[in-house]
Amino acid sequence: MRRLMVFLLPLLVLSACYYPAEESTLYTVNDNFLLSVDSISLQRQEPFHNMPVDTLSDSIVLYYNDALVVAQIMVIPEDSVDSVWVKVARDQFSQGWIHQSSFLSSVVPDDPISEFIYLFSQRHLWYFLAMVFTVGVLLVWRQTKRWHFYMIFVRDVSSFYPTLLTLTLSGSAVLYASIQRLIPDTWVLYYYHPTLNPFDLPLILGLFIASIWLLVVLIIATLDEVFSLLPVPEAMLYLFSLSGVCVACYMIFSLSVLGWVGYVLYGFLAVVFVWRYLRCFSAHCVCGKCGARMHSKGRCTRCKTVNV
Repeated sequence: MRRLMVFLLPLLVLSACYYPAEESTLYTVNDNFLLSVDSISLQRQEPFHNMPVDTLSDSIVLYYNDALVVAQIMVIPEDSVDSVWVKVARDQFSQGWIHQSSFLSSVVPDDPISEFIYLFSQRHLWYFLAMVFTVGVLLVWRQTKRWHFYMIFVRDVSSFYPTLLTLTLSGSAVLYASIQRLIPDTWVLYYYHPTLNPFDLPLILGLFIASIWLLVVLIIATLDEVFSLLPVPEAMLYLFSLSGVCVACYMIFSLSVLGWVGYVLYGFLAVVFVWRYLRCFSAHCVCGKCGARMHSKGRCTRCKTVNV
C-alpha cells in the first residue's frame, strides 16, 4: 500500500498543479450553457455597488433546457451573497443578471462531453441500473443452471475480450474515483473545458480518457467475438450478464476507492480474473468442421458438430 501511494501521490500533485481552482477560470464571456434545473429567475436591473438588499426589480424566468450565453461578468466586492454577478441571455429580449454561485449550480456547459458527464454523474441513475442488472444477472444465472447458457465467469466463452473489458472498466472506475476524491478541481475544470485528446491533459486525467478510448475498442471487439462464438439468443444473454457484471464492478470500485480499499481490491481481482480465465476458460481445442474455438472436446457451440 505504501509503495502504491508513493507512486500515485506525485501524479496527483502534478495533476492538481496543472489547473488553478478558481471559479473565474471555469467560463468566460460568450460561453454557452444549457439550463439543467426546472427554472431560474434573472434580475433585469443591472446590479450596482452598495445596492440595498431589498431592492425590487423586474425579473425574468428561464426554464429547463433553455440555451444561454454569458454576456457579461461583474464583480461587486461588498455583495454579502456572492461578489460575482453574471449576465446571461436566452435571446435579445430575455436576458438578466444572476449570482455566479446560483448560475453555476443551475446550468451545464453546452457541449456533448459535458452533458454526458452531467448525466453520468447522477448517482441515482447508477443505483437504479445496478439494481436492474443485478436482478437480471441473477435470473440469467438461474436459467444458465437449467438450460446451460453461457455466462461470464460461470460458463464463459473462449475469448479474453470480455475479461479484459471488465478489468479495463474497473480500472477506469478506480481512476475516476481517484480524480474525484484527490484532485476534484482538475475534474471540475475538465467538465467546463472537455477534450477527448488524452495528450492535452494532466497525466492521471489523460490515463482516464485513454482508458475510455480503450473501452470503446474493447466493446466493439467483444461484440464481434461473442456473436462469432455463440448463436444470437445465447450471445444476447451472455452480453446481458456481462453488462450486469460491468455495472456492478463500476459501482464497487468507484465506492471502494473512497476508503483506499479499491486499489488493493482491483489488483487482487485482476490477478484472479486472469488466472481463472487461463485455467478454466481459455480455448484448448478447435472444431474440426467450422474451426470455432472450444474449451474441450464435445459439441461445438456454433455448428453443433460433436468433436471426439
